Amino acid sequence: MASAGSRRARATTKKPRAGSRADGAGPGARGAPGRARAGMAAALIAIDWGTSAARAYRLDARGRILDTRRAPLGVQRVAQGGFPAALNALLGGPVDPGVPLLACGMIGSRQGWIEAPYRECPADLAAIAAALTPVPGTRLAIVPGLVCRDADGVADVLRGEETEVLGTFDEGAEPALAHRLVVLPGTHSKWVRVGSAGIEAFATFMTGELYALLREHSILARLATAGGRDAAAFARGVRASLRDAAALSHDLFSARTLVLTGALAPAGVADYLSGLLLGAEVAAARRWVQGDAAEGGAVTLVGDRALCARYRRALLLAGFTVAPGPSDAAARGLWRIARHAGMLS
Repeated sequence: MASAGSRRARATTKKPRAGSRADGAGPGARGAPGRARAGMAAALIAIDWGTSAARAYRLDARGRILDTRRAPLGVQRVAQGGFPAALNALLGGPVDPGVPLLACGMIGSRQGWIEAPYRECPADLAAIAAALTPVPGTRLAIVPGLVCRDADGVADVLRGEETEVLGTFDEGAEPALAHRLVVLPGTHSKWVRVGSAGIEAFATFMTGELYALLREHSILARLATAGGRDAAAFARGVRASLRDAAALSHDLFSARTLVLTGALAPAGVADYLSGLLLGAEVAAARRWVQGDAAEGGAVTLVGDRALCARYRRALLLAGFTVAPGPSDAAARGLWRIARHAGMLS
């Protein structure tokens, strides 16, 4: 593991480009994090601290982003007892006295700095803001994760995504929270149902991890060759998994047999496999939301741009309406939580 003071752990700083928006993250986003001048005073240090990396945002009193720092200091890369030094490295030195710090993500897990207990769903902004866990001896507080249970009583959990979901809404939008479905693609993607009670339920899909395992450690990888993106192979995989008769453990083997019979080029195996897995996720999630109040099957996508683009294609093939979420959802969510927790002077 990289220590907080190692060269690999050096933070990088990203300041707003000249001419970037300084009055909100989007049209009508009053008081929502956008971009502001880097020389302005910070009102909050917002930290999205995950498993492999951490990103810190310096926000002004209106929630606008002054600058951003990123470092490979995720919880898996920090030795036990090394979090104070890691925080200092991430921020590039001490923070001005009186400026609060708020973090979300795996930093609040059992493997993180201090465990921030899970909050039961449903959980709205006020409930999450009231359940922050302070880190003793610091000005840092950590946002709780959330837990929900399915119809059979099996628990599901998330950490960090709750903050991003809250960041998809503008300040003062609470009356309009009902009927939104937010999808956060990733190694473990999350489908989150938001309603009048806040974040009401969610479901996790291990699509990204399964893809990596199959591509690297299964027989399916042996016939695959490197190549550019094969959009047709991806769409074919998605459609196969959206069939009523789809059976993933059977359909996966077709990534081999289609190549053996000349029906799929070896260069298309990776995209076909991706399509099968993503289609299976969408099909399962579509059943999960059946009868739900998510109007018109509309989905808000939040996450890595390239990954969201693949999800968008699969969702459109499944008949969903798709809208992009803000790129700075974590910063927006942290600012909203801090404001409702009374952390901002």
